[in-house]
Amino acid sequence: MTKIEEAQVILKDLGLPKQQQNELSALTLLALCDISEKDNWKNSKKISLGVSKGIMKFFSEVYNKDYAANTREAVRRNVLHQFEQARVADYNPDIPNLPVNSPRAHYAISKEALKVIQTFGTKKWDSNAKNFRNSIGNLAKAYAKKREVVRVPVKLPSGKILSLSSGKHNEVQAAIVEQFRPEFAENSELLYLGDTEQKDLYSDNKTMSEIGIPIDEHSKLPDVVLYDREKNWLFLIEAVTSHGPVSPKRIVELEQLLEKCDAGKIYVTAFPDFKEFKKWSSKIAWETEIWICEMPSHMIHFNGDRFMGPR
Repeated sequence: MTKIEEAQVILKDLGLPKQQQNELSALTLLALCDISEKDNWKNSKKISLGVSKGIMKFFSEVYNKDYAANTREAVRRNVLHQFEQARVADYNPDIPNLPVNSPRAHYAISKEALKVIQTFGTKKWDSNAKNFRNSIGNLAKAYAKKREVVRVPVKLPSGKILSLSSGKHNEVQAAIVEQFRPEFAENSELLYLGDTEQKDLYSDNKTMSEIGIPIDEHSKLPDVVLYDREKNWLFLIEAVTSHGPVSPKRIVELEQLLEKCDAGKIYVTAFPDFKEFKKWSSKIAWETEIWICEMPSHMIHFNGDRFMGPR
């Protein structure tokens, strides 16, 4: 058998679904184990690889398999995600708190899978593979618990605790809910909270529908939406770490999205620190507000003649 065929057998014996026993999955396993056609599986080793410049580069250079650039998402969504769930691979093992969309994102063979794979072709393989299949549930639970440690907890006004995926962007979002809201929007309700990993992490669709916010276009909403029912004020808050602030263009987009909402709109851009604010200051729209996490009790008003309130 070729190494690709052997990798397909390994994936089958480790309990991967048939969809993850194809050539693309086999090549991915070979890349994660750093195995060429001439190598023995006992020489498999753990290396950390990104998708494009690591795994797909391996396909091309070691196996002369050139896939189109857009195959990257297929590798990520249809192979690596399932490898994670089956405990064959780890996501960001070297830097567990990397944000989801980091260009430094990487994958590596799990230590449990590596130990088993190194016995492929020996008398121990069948029993080792069986033991691995039987332990997948426990391994997955242990892995999920380990990753939960690096997530970002956020306490909602109701007292409920949500877990955001790791990363500075979500740390800013948590600060908006836990620090900005009680300081500057004390009586407001949380209507919407996104997440870099799960866009619709929290959504009060009932209230949003009542006040005229489209509930089928969450992707167009800012990161955090708060609503002061007594004042009929809507706080539209963008958390900025790598993407832009509330710009004139963004205001036009939101005004169009919220044309049926008669609440007074307050546009806020939240930054983790003053350095990040200065980087984006020339892009910020007038008649908006600035809040900086490292100075949580202060606001910067880009309006000149008045303090925070609807325009």
